Amino acid sequence: MRSIWNGAISFGLVSIPIKLVNATESHSISFRQIHVSDGGRVRYRKVCELDGEEVPAAEIGKGYEEADGSIVPITDEDLARLPIPTAKTIEIVSFVPAEEIDPLQMDAAYYLAANGATAAKPYTLLREALKRSRKVAIAKYALRGRERLGMLRVVDDVIAMHGLLWPDEIRQPEGVAPEASVTVREAELDLADALMATLGEVEIASLHDDYREAVEAMLAAKTGEGFEPAEAVVEPAGGQVIDLMAALESSVRAAKASRAGGPADSAESATEAEVTPIRGRRTPAASAPAPKAVGGKKSTASTGAAKKTAAAKKTAAGGKKSTATAKGAGGTKSGSGSGARSTKSASASGAKSAGTGRASAAGATAGTGTAKKAAPRKRSSA
Repeated sequence: MRSIWNGAISFGLVSIPIKLVNATESHSISFRQIHVSDGGRVRYRKVCELDGEEVPAAEIGKGYEEADGSIVPITDEDLARLPIPTAKTIEIVSFVPAEEIDPLQMDAAYYLAANGATAAKPYTLLREALKRSRKVAIAKYALRGRERLGMLRVVDDVIAMHGLLWPDEIRQPEGVAPEASVTVREAELDLADALMATLGEVEIASLHDDYREAVEAMLAAKTGEGFEPAEAVVEPAGGQVIDLMAALESSVRAAKASRAGGPADSAESATEAEVTPIRGRRTPAASAPAPKAVGGKKSTASTGAAKKTAAAKKTAAGGKKSTATAKGAGGTKSGSGSGARSTKSASASGAKSAGTGRASAAGATAGTGTAKKAAPRKRSSA
């Protein structure tokens, strides 16, 4: 790789000759400006304001414009004579934990290569010291006409340097955060954690630039004169999002289906069909009430039996004071009265539960049976 800067790393009294190499490259596709009517290329011409003539790059220099509009010429020799120790030196000023560096300060990245055989030993020493300390080095250096701040760290077996913005170049985030007071529930945080855990399993190396690939395919088709612009496929938006919890739940399901290699249709249908879960719905078996007619008959029968027993006891008490004939007549009367009361009670209960006359017949039969059972008790007492 071609170096863009030659100098040395100043590590205390140790000097390490190095070459600076770009660690990144841009794969974006560049376009030219053209005249739409005839396809001619549009170029920028650098013209002198005084004589109106175009100036070649070899005759263009630097200058500083003052407040009144006058220009002060600045030459490369003027910049080289500045009393800056970092003009050709990467001067390490401190070693700090990597966590103390704000990612907002990160700028361009470079590789530092040892320049010559004599640089191999001190280069390796600095690299291993950074590894063992688990810290990064903060350094100052000059590049492209200005002094910069940098961070040195180890990448594999190479020392890399990240350009850093100066602290006063980082803007404060005033007025950026939401002004309204918002409360986040624990359940929403749990779902957000689940979604983060699912999406966090992707490998960075598997990501690629879809837009650049589409542009390259379009250019290849255009150069072959067989290009036909296709309509962009727009994914369906899915169901209307009613609340944040539903959106999080659907997102977790869709992410899990995507990571598991499931079909995209299943994730989309889950998003559309289950936006908001239905709560409080019970199965028919659990919610169906017991039939009232059955319960009514049981309660009527038990009530009628209790009344018949009480009537039989009263009849037995009265039979002791009367004659045998009176006993039979009283028993019949008592049985008839008891049966009538049972019939009346059963009829009322049956009318409420089933609305038929079956309960009256059942009550009359039960009353007659009770009277017959009570009669022998009277004869035995006599």
